[in-house]
Amino acid sequence: MNQPRTTASESTRSPDRRTAALRHSLLPPAIRHFLLPPLVRRTLAPAPVRHALLRWFVLALTVAGWQWGARAHGSVYFPPPAEIARHAHDLWFSGPVRHLFLTEDAVADILPSLGRMAAGFGIAAVVGIALGIAVGRSRRVYALCNPVLQFARSVPPPALVPVFVVFLDFGTPMQIASIVFSAVWPVLINTAEGARDTDPLRVEVAAVLRLTPTERLRFLILPSALPRIFAGLRLSLSLSLILMVFSELLPGTANGIGFTLTDAQSRSDLLTVWAALTLLGALGYLLNTGLLAVEKRLVGSGRTTTA
Repeated sequence: MNQPRTTASESTRSPDRRTAALRHSLLPPAIRHFLLPPLVRRTLAPAPVRHALLRWFVLALTVAGWQWGARAHGSVYFPPPAEIARHAHDLWFSGPVRHLFLTEDAVADILPSLGRMAAGFGIAAVVGIALGIAVGRSRRVYALCNPVLQFARSVPPPALVPVFVVFLDFGTPMQIASIVFSAVWPVLINTAEGARDTDPLRVEVAAVLRLTPTERLRFLILPSALPRIFAGLRLSLSLSLILMVFSELLPGTANGIGFTLTDAQSRSDLLTVWAALTLLGALGYLLNTGLLAVEKRLVGSGRTTTA
């Protein structure tokens, strides 16, 4: 009897199709046909496209639920997202085109906060990577410094605000210093761990090839530690955003998103409070997405780490 022939491409694709069909069949029919649009269910659609569409669908579903719940409740303390977005647009993003649609309030509130966070995060990244590589290259130095690093990382940064105020007084230097102290430890410790995890065989090959210290750093240590470095950078970015807001809640601050929060709270301007909170969430998401894009560009999607 003649056996049916299967090509190599069909045999390669069949396990993926069976897996997709199995996952698809696990959902109840009503949920499967309601939640998953036909375009997403097609096997011809690439997986990244399906995942992106599902993420945006979940986000839209969440916002719709929030809108419905706020409208049904009718509380002034829980405004619907449509009103929050409209208020944020009028407050910050309704300026002229030549100013990139930024209003005077946006220039006074958003840009100073981003400047402080960028300065603190940049200094923490440079210092953390440099010290992390210096500590991680020597096992003895790492063993001696590790207790100090763990102790310093465990100290809550808000607890050190009185110390920073004594030395730097209220103002931008104190705010940047608090951000740097909070953000430097994840980068430093992750970089040191990444430098220590360098393959010993590659180290021996570098010694045989008589590479200079600069060449070892460029071609051996940095590529090996890069995934851990980006894991630390992502943690530091989140901490920088948190400490940026906290530092602007202190007395002596005259601008920034944190100042806008406290000022709106004192005036019982709840729409501005919700708009500032939503803006902080959007900024955190956009900054993390941008850092992930840089990580995938430099490290590769297969070695990207989650923090």
